[in-house]
Amino acid sequence: MAGSGVPGDAPPADELSSVFRVYEVRTDGDKLLYIGRPAASADALEREVLPLFRQYDYDVTLRQQYQPDRGPGLMSGNYALVAKPQSMGLDGIPWTNVVLAVLTVLSTLFVGASLWYDIDIGGDPTRLLDAWPFTLAVLGVLGTHELGHYVMSRYHRVDASLPYFLPVPTIFGTMGAVIKMKGRIPHRKALFDIGVAGPLAGLGATVVVTVIGLHLPPVTVPLELTFNHPPMLQALSAITGQPLSYSDPHKIFNPVVFGGWLGMFITFLNLLPVGQLDGGHIVRAMFGERTETLSAAVPAGLFGLGLYLYIARSGEAVYIWFIWGLLALGLAYAGPTDPIDDAPLDRKRYAVGALTFLLGLACFTPIPIEVAV
Repeated sequence: MAGSGVPGDAPPADELSSVFRVYEVRTDGDKLLYIGRPAASADALEREVLPLFRQYDYDVTLRQQYQPDRGPGLMSGNYALVAKPQSMGLDGIPWTNVVLAVLTVLSTLFVGASLWYDIDIGGDPTRLLDAWPFTLAVLGVLGTHELGHYVMSRYHRVDASLPYFLPVPTIFGTMGAVIKMKGRIPHRKALFDIGVAGPLAGLGATVVVTVIGLHLPPVTVPLELTFNHPPMLQALSAITGQPLSYSDPHKIFNPVVFGGWLGMFITFLNLLPVGQLDGGHIVRAMFGERTETLSAAVPAGLFGLGLYLYIARSGEAVYIWFIWGLLALGLAYAGPTDPIDDAPLDRKRYAVGALTFLLGLACFTPIPIEVAV
């Protein structure tokens, strides 16, 4: 259904006149099309119109090649401001999220029972449930990290999905979790807050899980891997007075601690200051477009670290840094998320950003995992 008027709950056309000359307004399903021509650069237009449309609970994008679902297309030379109502709530049951979460629970229960608790589940599959502390630790850390992003996205009215857990039968039963950002980032403050919320929330959960795990009894597991301890884990061990090693060489600390270890490892990786990683969002918000030089140096640093450890440690389980060097190269090429408004941050956020990276360094260990000999 086409029309020429603006609904009462949408921005009036004359409020756009300083940056966009509106010739016609029509509806296209649930979208509004403001058809006309820009009177300012694309960047200036976005900075002007996005806050206005957000006041009316609309997201907006500038499109030149746009084919409406209904009605005629745009005339040659015309543009369209495509305004769509903001969708901040859940549209029905997120079945994909639910199914992936259930599968990840099952995969972490299976890995926890068969590997970490050394339970023979062949005769009694219900003993999978005995691994619930490990599953709760791993998914609690990962879920809290992603929910930090989600909550802050809602706070800044940026549309985002619920967490997608990734069930993979690795030594932890999962490859982590992600959320999908669907809306534009309005300003640097929102980019910073959304980026930093995940690592800080995840680290809070990591500390809680680790402290609880350190107070639980050790287990005997025939692992062929050795997990090295980052400074944060060593500090928590010293503060609580709980050991990280035992006189019996066959004993290791409780599997719940490995949920905390995983949280620290993922926090460090996510805080690499490149591309779409949390660290990339944070440095882009802190330093603007100057972050491109820093992002370009990250792959080189990871390749250098991997090469140094390969030579110094005879190639002992250091390939992860070569893999992450390749991933960082792709992330640097794709570039960071650019906010609409590029005004600088306040000093408090700079301080929080610096503290977050320091905490990330406390989660770093050069050789996270070694093959036992």
